Amino acid sequence: MGLAAPCFALDANTATEAELDSVRGIGPPTTRRILAERDKAPFTGWADFMQRVKGIRAPTASRYAAQGFTVNGQAFEAPAPAPPKTGGQPTP
Repeated sequence: MGLAAPCFALDANTATEAELDSVRGIGPPTTRRILAERDKAPFTGWADFMQRVKGIRAPTASRYAAQGFTVNGQAFEAPAPAPPKTGGQPTP
């Protein structure tokens, strides 16, 4: 059984204030930060969006994307997990 498709598509570069507020997890303070940064320049992608909008990291971006939120037309792809550390000791 697959995941349900988002019920709408909404892009950070074109969404209105009301549309941003409709995304679960984006409240008025985050909406204001998104709009303020977008007024400076359109977002080029998720990395740019997460760097410029305080409080948005990969877990939050994943939740937004699951609702159909995109940045510059791009769906969010979580970064691959880092390989486990070996503890710095070589194995014999």
